[in-house]
Amino acid sequence: MQKIKQLNLKGHLLTAISYLIPIVCGAGFMIAIGMAFGGEPGTDLLAGSYSIWDVLAVIGGLGLGMLPVVISTGIAYSIAEKPGIAPGFIIGLLARSIEAGFIGGILGGFVAGYLVIGILRFLKVPAWAKGLMPTLIIPLVSTFLGGLIMIYVIGTPISLFTDTLTNLLNGLGSSSLLLFGGVVGLLSGVDYGGPINKTVFAFVLTLQAEGLNGPITALQLVNTATPIGFGLAFFVAKLFGKTIYSPVEIETLKTAVPMGVVNIVEGVIPIVMNDIFRGVFATAVGGAVGGAVSMALGADATVPFGGVLMIPTMSRPMAGILALLANIVVTAVVLALVKKNVTEESINAQLDAEEEDIDLGDIQIS
Repeated sequence: MQKIKQLNLKGHLLTAISYLIPIVCGAGFMIAIGMAFGGEPGTDLLAGSYSIWDVLAVIGGLGLGMLPVVISTGIAYSIAEKPGIAPGFIIGLLARSIEAGFIGGILGGFVAGYLVIGILRFLKVPAWAKGLMPTLIIPLVSTFLGGLIMIYVIGTPISLFTDTLTNLLNGLGSSSLLLFGGVVGLLSGVDYGGPINKTVFAFVLTLQAEGLNGPITALQLVNTATPIGFGLAFFVAKLFGKTIYSPVEIETLKTAVPMGVVNIVEGVIPIVMNDIFRGVFATAVGGAVGGAVSMALGADATVPFGGVLMIPTMSRPMAGILALLANIVVTAVVLALVKKNVTEESINAQLDAEEEDIDLGDIQIS
C-alpha cells in the first residue's frame, strides 16, 4: 500500500486535469456557441460552403475530440517530465483511434510515464549513446512498448467498460438519477475544492468525455451555488432574528460570493473554518439537493467550468437555473438555522484577540 502511495497516481491525474480544463473550456464554449447558431461540428471546411458558426463548431469538436490525447500527455509529463511527452502523446492518439476513450487516455498516460521512468532506471547504454537517450531511445522504446500494451492489453476491455458504463448511466430512471445526482452533489461540496471534490471531478470528467454532461454539470453547479448560499444565509438569518456572521466574515463574503458566481468555491473556506461542522453540514445538504435536482431535470452544460456562464451552453438552461436556485436556497436556510447567533460579546472578544496578536514590541525601526 505504501508503494502505491509513493506512485502518487492521484496527484499525477489531477495535475493532468489542471492542464486539461482550459482546453475543455475553450473548445466547449466554441462548440456551444457554434451549435447554438446552427453550426455543425462535422462540417467539411475544405468544401467551400460553410458559415462562421460551422467553423466554431468544428474547432470546438476537434478540441473535445482530443481529450484522450491531452490527458495521456499530461499524465505522462507529470510522471516523467519532458521525456514523457512524446510517448504520452502517441499512446493517447492510439487510445482515441481504438475508441478506448478518456479512460484509455488516462491509463495510456500512466503506462507511458512509468515506462519512461523504467527505461531511465534500468536501460543501460554505452557512453557514446547517452546523448541519444532523450531524443531517440526513450521515445522509441517507450512508444513501441506502450503502443503494444494499449492495442493488445488495455484497448478492448476499456472500450467495453466505457460502453457499459455509458449505457448504464444513460438507462438510469428518474429515482436513480436523483440518488446519483445527490451523491455527486454531496461529495462535490463537502471539502470546498479539496481532494474529494477533485476526485469526483476526475470521475465525472471521464463521463463527460463519453458524452454524459449531467454529472459534471451537477458538480459545477454545487461549486457555484455554495458561496452564493453562504451569502444568502446572511439575509435569511436576519429574517429569523439572528446574526450568524462576524464583521470579519461579512467582509470575507464580499469576496467569496462573486468568486462563487464564476465557480470558485474556495472563498468560503475561512468562514467554514470558524464553524466547521455546521458549515460542512449546510454545504452537504444543499449540495445533495442541488445535485439531485440538476440530474433529475437534465441540466447538461457542455463545458466543465464557468459558474453561471455554463447555463447558456445547456440544452435545458432552466434546469440549470432551478438546480442552482434549489442549492442556494437550501444551503442558506440550513446554515441560517444551524449556525449560532453571533453576539456583541463574542465579536468584541474576537477583536480583542486579534489586537493581542499584534505586539508593538516586535516592530523595529532601522
